[in-house]
Amino acid sequence: MEITNSSKIQAEGGSTYDRISELKAFDDSKTGVKGLVDSGAAKVPRIFIDEQYEPGDKSGSGGCKFTIPIIDFQGIDKDPSLRCEIVGKVGNACEKWGFLQVINHGIPLNILEEMIDGIRRFHEQDTEVKKELYSRDETRAAVYHSNFDLYRAPVANWRDTLSCRMVPLPANSDELPTVCRDILIDYCDEIRKVGVTVFGLISEALGLNSNHLKEMGCAGGLNFVGHYYPACPEPELTLGLSKHTDSAFITVLLQDQTGGLQVLHQDQWVDVNPVPGALIVNIGDMLQLISNDKFKSVYHRVLAKNVGPRISVACVFRAQGKHSRLYGPIKELLSEENPPVYRETTENDYLKIKFMHPKPEGFNGTSALEHFKL
Repeated sequence: MEITNSSKIQAEGGSTYDRISELKAFDDSKTGVKGLVDSGAAKVPRIFIDEQYEPGDKSGSGGCKFTIPIIDFQGIDKDPSLRCEIVGKVGNACEKWGFLQVINHGIPLNILEEMIDGIRRFHEQDTEVKKELYSRDETRAAVYHSNFDLYRAPVANWRDTLSCRMVPLPANSDELPTVCRDILIDYCDEIRKVGVTVFGLISEALGLNSNHLKEMGCAGGLNFVGHYYPACPEPELTLGLSKHTDSAFITVLLQDQTGGLQVLHQDQWVDVNPVPGALIVNIGDMLQLISNDKFKSVYHRVLAKNVGPRISVACVFRAQGKHSRLYGPIKELLSEENPPVYRETTENDYLKIKFMHPKPEGFNGTSALEHFKL
């Protein structure tokens, strides 16, 4: 049976399932998925059950022949020939995979470990303290919730999230949670440097000046997202994060050593195996649009697991002026042989099609980019 958002659904055996009421009850608890686990839940509530998947689809990629590219940034600013080699590797990964893992990126291991610990501390702190940040008001600098798209997505995912707007900076750092405030600020300062480096390499891989994407404002906004995936009693029934593409320009992801992230590559789900000290970089929809389909924003997901919690931190690079600045295929990349594939759009208008349209593209297995094709 297809999961829908209609208020009442006829279930097996003739009983009536009121999905909206169940969603609201879960949301009103303000305790998220962790609250379910803490209460001793031995079954996955129906709002989380993903009925689109066959059991074999979750088997992972144990026999998969593919491996996500791992690129070493060591010496990138000291040796021009080495930088040229790295640019080639980055371009190849962006074109063929849309994903890469980066080592020797410049962020000390202790900062990475403290950031993971900070997200753990936030989600495992006293419930009443955490509830103070529970909100679906996207204008707030920092919010905690479970599933930002809870009422719009066809199925809920097995995760809780701390989401913070870091650039433009929060009006007051006091808006950030005390339990992880210092490391959150320090980590985002470091990630912004990594982001500038990555945008420089991607610019060069496109044949442009290294500052091109930065000057376009692609690194103008930064959202911080700290996910907490509790151990799941029935991991074969749900996902930690459903199949999707990222909407922005790039995402820089830090994950712990639990595993579960998968990328769809040549019709196979490929595990992104944790590498100690590594950061994962993936291309978002807006970068696919401005690169005129040269670099790919690809589907990925996170499996639910019976061990945990799994913790990950995603830093999403967006346009600062996402309401007004128009983005289209970069003119320097266009020619008679390579005409524009997409029309111009603001990032905000793109997000409306992806997530808030009456039939949002982000949830139905098709790319919202199709809506903007010429």
